[in-house]
Amino acid sequence: MNEFDGVLAVHKPAGFTSHDVVAKVRRIVRMKRIGHTGTLDPAVTGVLPLCLGRSTRIVEYLQEMPKEYVAVLRFGIATDTEDLTGEVIEQIDQANISREQVEQVLSTMTGTISQVPPMYSAVKVDGKRLYELAREGKTVERKSREVTIHELEMIGWKPDDHPEITFRVLCSKGTYIRTLCVDIGRALGVPSTMVQLVRTESAGIRLQQCLTFEQIEQLVEQGELEQHLIPADQAMSNLPAFIVDEAVYKHTLQGKHIDSKYIRLYIASESATVAETGSVSVNLTDIQEPATKPTADADLLLKLYAPAGEFIGIFRKDEPSDRIVPVKVFLP
Repeated sequence: MNEFDGVLAVHKPAGFTSHDVVAKVRRIVRMKRIGHTGTLDPAVTGVLPLCLGRSTRIVEYLQEMPKEYVAVLRFGIATDTEDLTGEVIEQIDQANISREQVEQVLSTMTGTISQVPPMYSAVKVDGKRLYELAREGKTVERKSREVTIHELEMIGWKPDDHPEITFRVLCSKGTYIRTLCVDIGRALGVPSTMVQLVRTESAGIRLQQCLTFEQIEQLVEQGELEQHLIPADQAMSNLPAFIVDEAVYKHTLQGKHIDSKYIRLYIASESATVAETGSVSVNLTDIQEPATKPTADADLLLKLYAPAGEFIGIFRKDEPSDRIVPVKVFLP
């Protein structure tokens, strides 16, 4: 069995669930400890980061980072699944809408919005998944949830009796793009459904960085897969990085709390060696809290590095005590 460690960017093909992708990669790389960072429906393609080995400990942090999609929406038709895999429940002969009308609606849908999860989704109600109830022909009341649409723009327009648009959306975890398509149509007064969806970014990883199953197999055979894994700390690009003073370095490995005065902002260019890497003094109160912080508390999460530049782990600043507290330590 192999023991790779890092994040593997997979280009998920159509017809696979996220769990199917994990099972396929397990067989290819011959290791069990693999976790995915966000569920994709079988028909959806695109970026699916997998965490291998010890890097499975950062799955929750990568899941919280924004995701980007490119979707195709068709007006004039609605289905029970909110995409073309479902049964048609409403259809009109002609959707009389203009490109300008669509762009106006899209401009109103950024920021925090409320969504009701679709019946064909993995959300649980009373211990049962919604899609299981939907397959039984049942419809139950679902609580709306708040999600954030950071960016939303139309990048394609296809006029017809049933016009289609292509749009790009950057959004928070938990956003249903199918439901967004339905909501766009509802705002225009016409039925609508999602035709196609590609995830183009997740956890800061772009589609062009992803590997197909065939490429992964080839790299394993050549013994070169490790060179294509993203280190855990680099994958958490949304967390600020700090370097710890030599005087208290060992304390961080032992899980002890340290005073925030012993860490400095870590500044490193991609081409710099550890010796060339500099640091500057900084007050933690000057650092903005990441918008996608994966914890419920108000403390600041950060990545902490050893004096020589090795990644120690994830820490947080405890506001009341002004001390740095370990969350997950990676160095032995």
